[in-house]
Amino acid sequence: MVTEELRQWAREALKEEKALQALQGRNTAAVLYFSNKTGRPELDPVQKGMALMLITDLSGIEGIQVIERARIQALTEETGLAVSGLVDPDTAPRVGRLLGARWLVGGDILREGGTAPLRIQSNLLDVPAAEILGGATAGGSLDDLFRMEKDLLFRIVELLKIELTPAQKAALKRPCSTSSTALLAFFKGIDASDRGDYEEAARLYESALKYDPDICMAGDALRELKTLGLVTAAKRSTRLLQSLRDSTSLTDQLTPESPVKRAGRPEDTPVPVGIDITFPEQ
Repeated sequence: MVTEELRQWAREALKEEKALQALQGRNTAAVLYFSNKTGRPELDPVQKGMALMLITDLSGIEGIQVIERARIQALTEETGLAVSGLVDPDTAPRVGRLLGARWLVGGDILREGGTAPLRIQSNLLDVPAAEILGGATAGGSLDDLFRMEKDLLFRIVELLKIELTPAQKAALKRPCSTSSTALLAFFKGIDASDRGDYEEAARLYESALKYDPDICMAGDALRELKTLGLVTAAKRSTRLLQSLRDSTSLTDQLTPESPVKRAGRPEDTPVPVGIDITFPEQ
């Protein structure tokens, strides 16, 4: 989540931009948002989502310092650059210097035809040299998002000349989620949080967890909103109860052991001492 502290950092970085120099010798990488060039607005959440998955995976590789996504978002807000501006060849080196990154990863989401309707193309830029070290391409359908991210990841690792152990490779192959529905809900939640719509973000995180309880980061993101008091318990409780009413029948699902059930007469209905609605940790 973008904090006021990060926004202040972005403002200071812009003030001191002329004094900044590209880093030499530091293994610092930044993954910029991808640009949706498919003409399909429903794929806009993938712009941040693909970057977030790559950031998460690259952060797990020893020897690489990866710029956190929230810092990139703060810089996006302060510079007024759109997603396409961040990955523009003319502005990318500037973004790299502002972030203090040695390498920049960015790219495009493109529309293809046939059996691979989507193509995600990425480049690795050496910021000090202002030189593209190489590119990576992955193709597939929306259901292949998790696999396409892994294809890009291992090509980037190859371009960075990083040697991985078999154990590291196995860990990096684990997907954030194999459910495109869960991933898109999570990505939309990230964007809602960036816009300050925390209630909507929480709803989307819950939706992602519903489709895939093991999806990476969604549980942590939801807990962060709750811990910071950015979502109200009352609204969350109401939403959960409404969801339960919509998806189940209370009379059918309650068992004889249930503390509250429907009875034929009011006097047969036990009066609960208290009801505590607790949201399980993901």
